[in-house]
Amino acid sequence: MKKPCPFCNLPAARILGGDDLALIASDGFPVAPGHALIIPRRHIGSFFETTAAERASLLQLLARAKAIIDAEFGPDAYNIGINNGPAAGQTVAHLHIHLIPRYAGDSAAPRGGVRWVLPEKAKYWP
Repeated sequence: MKKPCPFCNLPAARILGGDDLALIASDGFPVAPGHALIIPRRHIGSFFETTAAERASLLQLLARAKAIIDAEFGPDAYNIGINNGPAAGQTVAHLHIHLIPRYAGDSAAPRGGVRWVLPEKAKYWP
């Protein structure tokens, strides 16, 4: 039996805001305080399946999520990421954008950021 989509049935307590096309939710397994997800309401797997209106909504909500996190947690920086497809590490087949707050000192060597998804190719500097 196929598992139900966890993002199509989010508990109300995890929803931080939204509009008719998308929502902001706290991550169920946060990697940093304030880690949030921006999720289209329509069940689609890929960013490349979004309509222009959905993309606009996702980006507006990304900015709103940042404002919410800034006010509550005051991070020093952010990583923004989408795992688009199983080969890219996507484990929930419903598009979601990670907004991960970063804090000074949370990593001994943060240089390279998202490039570290392929550690053997990440370091391009001497």
